[in-house]
Amino acid sequence: MGKSRRMNAKSKRKLEGLLFMSPWLLGFAVFMVFPLGFSLYMSFHNMKVLPNRMVYEFVGLKHYKEILFGSSALYDQMLPFFREEFIMIPIIIVFSLMIAILLNQNLRGRFLFRAIFFLPVIFSSGYVLTELVNQGEGSLGFLERFELGSYLDMMLGNNPWGDSVKAVLNRFVLVLWYSGVQILIFLAGRQTISNSAYEAARIDGASPWEMFWKITLPALSPFVLLNLIYTVVDLFTYPFNPIMNLIGLNQGEYGFNSALAWIYFLIIIVFLSVIVLIYSRFNKNSVLKRK
Repeated sequence: MGKSRRMNAKSKRKLEGLLFMSPWLLGFAVFMVFPLGFSLYMSFHNMKVLPNRMVYEFVGLKHYKEILFGSSALYDQMLPFFREEFIMIPIIIVFSLMIAILLNQNLRGRFLFRAIFFLPVIFSSGYVLTELVNQGEGSLGFLERFELGSYLDMMLGNNPWGDSVKAVLNRFVLVLWYSGVQILIFLAGRQTISNSAYEAARIDGASPWEMFWKITLPALSPFVLLNLIYTVVDLFTYPFNPIMNLIGLNQGEYGFNSALAWIYFLIIIVFLSVIVLIYSRFNKNSVLKRK
């Protein structure tokens, strides 16, 4: 009798939880699952919109073949973008970590500085950011001011990676613009580390540099992974993404655009999988070394 009552109570709690989740599940099914499934369906078809109906013509993998093995114009726009992201992502992570450590210090006005670094997140709508860069305010101008362009040409040479480095530095304000959330995440992670660990390290004679590598960075490694995932998703959808522009450029070619969107989605998934794999290997090696 008691066991059946416990089972009924457990089923009741599950039902209550399901009822609370049902609005979200319904919204997710309507606004996410159905559009994703429909776009995947369209990627295998040519679609024509008629006055009273839509006509679908099955073409199989035609759109995917055109994108992957067709004109090289698509690759000419994609490759520079991916090179810039490879450079920009670690810069944002390192910059955010350094600022978070500084803002965690006991200094005057630190709450004001935290708000200042987070303000771009509030105001950084796509249109505002686009207008900022189009008006020439996206560059801090230190390449021209300190004549660093010629030095970069000497160091990096005339190659695509060198051009990508200069492109990122010319739009360095985007690093400031896209670091607000990462700074707050690192700041929250830093505050989870007990001060007693640092006090014990100081008693043992550890330097600040050693404490950073032995205490701060290992404790913040889960937050590094979280920020990497967030930064990849954020940058792969930001306004100056040429692939996002291509998806919306071909008006009326719904099948081609859907195929391009799915290929881009798979590229992001692969990129995130590589990051998680590298992180897991690095974390595993770090644990073995500590043992």
